Amino acid sequence: MQEFAHILENHVLLVATVACLIAQASKLIIDLAQHGKVNVRVLVTTGGMPSAHSALVTALATGIGQTVGWDSIEFALATIFAVIVMYDAAGVRQAAGKQARILNQIIDELFQEHHNFNEDRLKELLGHTPFQVIVGSALGIAVSCLAGPAY
Repeated sequence: MQEFAHILENHVLLVATVACLIAQASKLIIDLAQHGKVNVRVLVTTGGMPSAHSALVTALATGIGQTVGWDSIEFALATIFAVIVMYDAAGVRQAAGKQARILNQIIDELFQEHHNFNEDRLKELLGHTPFQVIVGSALGIAVSCLAGPAY
């Protein structure tokens, strides 16, 4: 159990987690501004502005660069990991969301008359736009830079 306590002493991990939580909380504020009502569901869903995944991985990579060094193998690994996560968020997951939207539309149009069809809808908001990923990345870097003295 004492080993688990050491995780809480990992400032890079804590700052990256804080960056992710800030991004998720900002989704609530942005959704409130857009729709005029509180939708707590946005706190636990994927997609939306800004990308919490991007904030997490860029804060992690930035924190590693600040603590271990920008020329370290650890920073290189974290940076490659961040690029893959952000590419997936803006590429593969966004494409899957677009496909889900089209499939839902096909189901709506083809099976309006037949009520015995299973009408479970596919989740459409899976990924991020490139802008959402960039904003999430900027947030992650900013949070990590602001927390620099904590390292």
